[in-house]
Amino acid sequence: METIYRYDGTLEGFLCCVFDSYVYRETPVQFQDEAHLAETLFRSRWVGTDLRHAQRVLVSLEKIDPYAQELVVKGFLTCARDKEHMLYRFIRALYDTGRPLLRQLSDEAVLPLLKAVRHLDGEVHLLKGFTRFSDFDGMLAGEIRPKNRVLPLLRPHFCDRMYNETFLLYDSVHREALVHRPGRWAILPLEGFHMAAPSREEAQYRQLWKRFYQTVEIRERHNPKLRQTHMPKRYWETMTEFQEEERFIAGADRERGSLPPAGEGRRA
Repeated sequence: METIYRYDGTLEGFLCCVFDSYVYRETPVQFQDEAHLAETLFRSRWVGTDLRHAQRVLVSLEKIDPYAQELVVKGFLTCARDKEHMLYRFIRALYDTGRPLLRQLSDEAVLPLLKAVRHLDGEVHLLKGFTRFSDFDGMLAGEIRPKNRVLPLLRPHFCDRMYNETFLLYDSVHREALVHRPGRWAILPLEGFHMAAPSREEAQYRQLWKRFYQTVEIRERHNPKLRQTHMPKRYWETMTEFQEEERFIAGADRERGSLPPAGEGRRA
């Protein structure tokens, strides 16, 4: 009988779905996490998360090839539609074929996963350079709006390079935050985050950064299309150099109705 598996939305929960499908000899037609449950005419079953079962699946993937395990872990972070079904199809094919499957790059069980992971890796690479932090009394805070769930992959980059800083990086799309202080870090769910108005010193740094960005350009070689190729427009909203004038006004000055220095507005 066709069955829908429901789980808690975690990677471990999904791996338990894989485990149960072999134990009960079922091929689930769909996966639903607890945040996206929907009425259905098919039989549905809740799969509880058992870390031992999840670990057994991970170890089995690693025994076939560590790269296969990496693909599954990264694949779960992607924004691919119906990613659970994509991963499940890959895992089943991998168990049937073994390591040679990883060389069959055009296989229908492999290609969608490779494309999704490539998109994830590309976004992680871009956000390493496009993420902007602001200082709030010694704590750094930044916001990103990625398509994929990138914080687990961005964590090593920022925690290693900012190891002596206290900072928060908020993913407003997936509503979670990377929180770090020297020696400790965590990725936590966070329903909402509103960045406070900057201090006068921080507002000045933002103005300086925007002025540097505008000054370093060679006007005669201004090429908007090329800029959007290297710096996609969907990232601009959280990048200091593209933000509106109000982001450059200190909190104290906002109360007085003061404006930033002339000439600091965004140039098209």
